[in-house]
Amino acid sequence: MRYVTNLPYETKEEEHVTIPMSDGVRLSAHIWRPTSSDQEPVPAVLEYIPYRKRDLTAVRDSIHHPYLAGHGYACVRVDLRGTGDSEGVLRDEYLEREQADAEEVLAWLAEQPWCDGGTGMMGISWGAFAALQVAARRPPSLKAIAIASFTDDRHADDMHYMGGALLSDNLAEAGTMFAYGTCPPDPAVVGERWREMWHERLENTEPWVLEWLRHQRRDDYWRHASVCEDYTSVRCPVLASSGWADGYSNAVTRLLGNLDVPRKGLIGPWSHKFPHLGEPGPAIGYLQELVRWWDHWLKGVDNGVMDGPMLQAWMQDSVPPSTSYEERPGRWVGEPHWPSPHITPVTHPLSRHRIGPAQDATATTSEAGAAMTVRSPLSVGQFAGKWASYNAPPDLPYDQREEDGGSLVFDSEPLTEPVEILGSPSVELDLSVSEPVALVAARLSDVSPDGAATRISYGILNLTRRDSTESPEPLEPGRRYRATIPLNGVAQAFPPGHRIRLSLSTSYWPLAWPAPKPALLSVHEHSSTLTLPVRPLDEPDEVPSSPFGEPEGTPPLAMTQVTPPEERWDVKRDLIDYRSELDIVKDRGTVRFEDIGLEAGRRAHERYTTVADDFTSVGGETTWTMRFRRDDWDVRVVTHTRLTCDETDFFVDATLDAYEADRRVFSRTWNEKVPRDLL
Repeated sequence: MRYVTNLPYETKEEEHVTIPMSDGVRLSAHIWRPTSSDQEPVPAVLEYIPYRKRDLTAVRDSIHHPYLAGHGYACVRVDLRGTGDSEGVLRDEYLEREQADAEEVLAWLAEQPWCDGGTGMMGISWGAFAALQVAARRPPSLKAIAIASFTDDRHADDMHYMGGALLSDNLAEAGTMFAYGTCPPDPAVVGERWREMWHERLENTEPWVLEWLRHQRRDDYWRHASVCEDYTSVRCPVLASSGWADGYSNAVTRLLGNLDVPRKGLIGPWSHKFPHLGEPGPAIGYLQELVRWWDHWLKGVDNGVMDGPMLQAWMQDSVPPSTSYEERPGRWVGEPHWPSPHITPVTHPLSRHRIGPAQDATATTSEAGAAMTVRSPLSVGQFAGKWASYNAPPDLPYDQREEDGGSLVFDSEPLTEPVEILGSPSVELDLSVSEPVALVAARLSDVSPDGAATRISYGILNLTRRDSTESPEPLEPGRRYRATIPLNGVAQAFPPGHRIRLSLSTSYWPLAWPAPKPALLSVHEHSSTLTLPVRPLDEPDEVPSSPFGEPEGTPPLAMTQVTPPEERWDVKRDLIDYRSELDIVKDRGTVRFEDIGLEAGRRAHERYTTVADDFTSVGGETTWTMRFRRDDWDVRVVTHTRLTCDETDFFVDATLDAYEADRRVFSRTWNEKVPRDLL
């Protein structure tokens, strides 16, 4: 990244500004704005997240907020209620109170003498969720949003559930927020009230995984703040981005296809990162794109930002399987609209271990042929990687050949010419199962001539939700059903000599929680199909070969690594007791923020276990340690959450401990049972 110090506007910084809410709670804001805004007001851009602006996001914030401020904007970074230095308690994600707070923040910003009355919202992940959800509420000052790595559908396409199946990231993210939501504010900011504010958080927090498990169907809990329920509610322009390695690779194209406002989409090779910090690379000059976006929609500059294709996407070249990549080779392609007139759905019938010759999208297949069967071991999925990759520690899927050993596998013939796809593949199966609750995971891989298999997309379906996630129904063992499994969107080029592989399994642990019992899946392959979104090779790319500038930002905040980070991703198998384990450590070490003399440490440890093929032996646990220290102030929060099950129930065992120095000042334990609902 190129660090820029010479910007069009001289800026000033206000590190802690309190914004009053209507119920008396005060939120904490960090504001960067042009010095000249005291006399010449400017638009304000809000980033609104729970991840602690004073320390844990301070380095990232220092790269892009001063940069945007230096281009003529008041950039405002607000800690959500109950996080960082804001008052109150954060009880769950995306609640009505959170969104009402955001509207009040925007109204406050629009009234400030240094603001011209116009606002925008930006962010990644939670910040993008917040911006999209608030846009649907149409606050009067909000003129545009720029969002990265988000969803418009909280149930079908978030880290909780996928195809009606429970994701392990549901537990992992709950563990993250259990830790972040119980950390104290900084006494240097809030003064002697810090302990009172901290204990209010500790005493009023429960593990969020409990609430998320209580809603296993698509109900009003998930419909709330899911913009897909009413796309017409969004009336401001939207710049939407994500990455193919991210868990949120699908929402960009859904917004492009369903919104009726000015909109642009951008999908790179990235994991869960801002595009200017994108990993795997290439990262792009995203902040320059944001300046153009805000200049047009907040300042009325006629700069052509809406010219060119609606969607720009990174067409990925074939690569060997790896759990991480520094760069993904490929090229940028553009589509004028979405759905694109360039994309043709091509349907391939399945036959005995083969993907048959291509048919058009309306072709039908023969009902002839015997069924193929599989009952997958629980080991299928240990090389699946995370639902949402962060590219650290290495968390992308590895070589799929071992996974394929417990799966039904269908291969194309070696390709005689290149094939490129852009969009969401899908699998339609004519199937039966032996149990009333069963899961199917479908994986699409690029198989090189030496046999190495690189997963490029996948999808999961809880078959009890095959027709409805609102009203699931148990399966009748032996009865034939038709079920469609959508796979995650992708842009992928398959070279000549490679094969396209579809793999089907009845487990995908630990990425997805398995069914209560192992099920035998029977697939009538001659009446089952794979449909690929093919982009013809003779279509123009619609974009220059290098449409984006080099990543740039302002110099990052000074920080010293006091203790080293640790990253570990271990797969273990004991062939005596048949215990298998995936052990993940994400330890940022301890860092010192030189400007405020604060040391902060974060360590997360996840473990997922199973014994042999006992589907009720699966368990996941997550432990977080958060520590903050300055002079004689030394505080620590340790959270632990364990999720296990039997055939009828889930069991949540959790602990929350808080320390001042080495003295424990708070402790609470939860032991809860949640019934399984056809899951």
